Amino acid sequence: MKLLLLRAFVLSLVITITVSAQTTDYTKFVNPFIGTKDTGHTFPGATAPFGLVQPSPNTGDNGWAYTSGYQFADKEIFGFSNTHLSGVGVPDLGDILLQPFTGEAVRENYKSGFDKSSEKATAGFYSVYLQDFNVKVDLTASERVAFHRYSFDSDKPQHILADFQHGLVWADVRKRVLASDVKIEDKNTISGSCEVENWTKRKYFFVVKFDNPFVKSEQLTAREFEKAPRYVLSFSGKHGKQVQVKIAISTVSIQSAKKNLNAEIPHWDFAKTESQTKAKWNELLSRVQVETDATRKEIFYTSLYHAFIQPNNIADVDGNYRGADDKIHVAKDGVYYSTFSLWDTFRATHQLYTIVVPERVDGFINSMLAQSDATGFLPMWTLWGKETNTMIGNPAIPVITDAYAKGFRGFDAEKAFAAMKRTSTVNQKSFDWNLYLKYGYLPFDKVSGNEAQPVSRTLEAGVSDFAVAQMAEMLGKKTDEKEFMRRSKFYENLFDPQTKLMRGKDSNGNWRTPFDPFAPTSPLRNPGDYTEANAWQYSFASQHDIEGLIKLQGGKANFAKMLDKFFSAKTDTGETAESLKYLGQEGLIGQYSHGNEPGHHIAYLYKFTDEGWKTDELIRQITTKFYSNKPDGITGNDDCGQMSAWYILSSIGLYPVKPSSGEYVLGAPQISSAKLDLANGKFLEIEAKNLSEANKYVKEVYLNGKRFEKISISHAEIVKGGKLTFVMTDKID
Repeated sequence: MKLLLLRAFVLSLVITITVSAQTTDYTKFVNPFIGTKDTGHTFPGATAPFGLVQPSPNTGDNGWAYTSGYQFADKEIFGFSNTHLSGVGVPDLGDILLQPFTGEAVRENYKSGFDKSSEKATAGFYSVYLQDFNVKVDLTASERVAFHRYSFDSDKPQHILADFQHGLVWADVRKRVLASDVKIEDKNTISGSCEVENWTKRKYFFVVKFDNPFVKSEQLTAREFEKAPRYVLSFSGKHGKQVQVKIAISTVSIQSAKKNLNAEIPHWDFAKTESQTKAKWNELLSRVQVETDATRKEIFYTSLYHAFIQPNNIADVDGNYRGADDKIHVAKDGVYYSTFSLWDTFRATHQLYTIVVPERVDGFINSMLAQSDATGFLPMWTLWGKETNTMIGNPAIPVITDAYAKGFRGFDAEKAFAAMKRTSTVNQKSFDWNLYLKYGYLPFDKVSGNEAQPVSRTLEAGVSDFAVAQMAEMLGKKTDEKEFMRRSKFYENLFDPQTKLMRGKDSNGNWRTPFDPFAPTSPLRNPGDYTEANAWQYSFASQHDIEGLIKLQGGKANFAKMLDKFFSAKTDTGETAESLKYLGQEGLIGQYSHGNEPGHHIAYLYKFTDEGWKTDELIRQITTKFYSNKPDGITGNDDCGQMSAWYILSSIGLYPVKPSSGEYVLGAPQISSAKLDLANGKFLEIEAKNLSEANKYVKEVYLNGKRFEKISISHAEIVKGGKLTFVMTDKID
């Protein structure tokens, strides 16, 4: 415990010194409203970097549109809950909703219209004025404690709704709570616990503290199915009165929640907490200093902000956390991360972390290994320490291999390899390895339920198999290396030489007929061979072996022609634009769908041909067409930072096409210069010389003044620091 407190003190001191030396406030470039409209599914509320709590307004509480609890176009707020997910496709969290209001205490609903012009947000702060109740609401947060400030602008009776039943759900919020134990300890304190189930089943514990005592509490009549209380708390006060509230949360116990509160915000100084959290954001955001126009700068730093909201450290200040086995564990080094949206983030987000926040990477890996200890398998999509079994593949594996290949050694490599091998060989809910090994692919007539989408699952398995082979090679395990490298080629078994696409095949080796390469399939809509995609989009998914894909197509020239068809082919699926969003079809260029992750690397594949300039064109088109600094400025779910990471890395001219290789393909920068603090005392400066609207093509690249001929740069070369120069031109090379 003393070691943890000392570490926290040193980190606080470092942040204080760093920020005092800064001349630029990078939080002013962050616009949390980006992505809050339509399908971006981000939230505008306050959070600390990688923190457990995220107080934010709720304008809706059920369905796909409200996975974050907020839509920018809505005109009413019905409360402020204290945990949220950023940019995801499934609703959950939204715990402990508070709503300040005035007038009659018991009413039909507690919604309020709000003055849109009063709504403000930046990194670590949110504010709005509730017009119906004449209350100004300010929100900030530390890592484990939310801090609310309500300023009552009315002489009417003043109240706060404290709703412990509330949450973000698919359908009926009244059914989410399985059990609760909530107590009013005194006139300033409510504490308790809830066990809830929606996306996953979990427990949380809390303490709610008010700086002003409430003079009356009234429990509202429970509605059908409800198992947690809703209270109206009444306060004595006049016009201009403020009531402040702190909400501390823990996965372990009420006592642990109180420890978190006392350790992080023992005072009632809202401005102090806001300033401290702002300093933490500034320390992170300042690690990448870019020069570009105001709009791109706002998109860039908001993207960094969104990428650093999660994974969330769910361990308490004493290092304790509740694991997937529902037991209490002590986190290594005091951190246990969850909210791993790995099917999305293994593609670029974790590679971004290795450059910009390398001090957290070992913690991410150790958390994955602890998850494996508790469940038997590496995580796929974890929420508050629990496996949701969402999406496909073994996406934790390339993340671990990538970290080890880049020199991270703060985790047990042998233990990691054992977990990787077990996850890739022992049958589990999400994958039948015996079937995979028997046929060399998943036959569509032998799979159902969670094992549907057999083409996508086979191809994604190949990506992780290659990563296992890489790890085996680095650890000197020749037999394992050979076997998993063999498995990584299974994608070839689903390549149809007639259509030149990846196609479903049955157990007798027959292709699926009829075959519509343009029809997208999704486990949520119409289960088929592909995961939120169609045959075209998954035919380039074996990104671990681009050379092999080129060979299947008959060489570089034919591969480039196939890419041309991919980025130009149009089709009428018969679906509405709204329904296509559920199928991952958003942000389209031909068959390319930027709104969904499986194709995020495809624009870079021209770099493996003799027509690399087409990548340069596409990067310019994607960054300008599918990103903006408006509320609808993210095309498709941000998915815990993957859409943002694509923008960040593409803007500085890098992208990890082969996600476990430790390499970044050189693209086409969209900002004139960037300076990366590599956290090792060194810096990498990236310059796009002559960059302009017309000069979007890369003529040549120099590393530390020497011509750089390779199409990719290694992580080892990046962390040495120096200067990477892209010479831009308006001419096609």
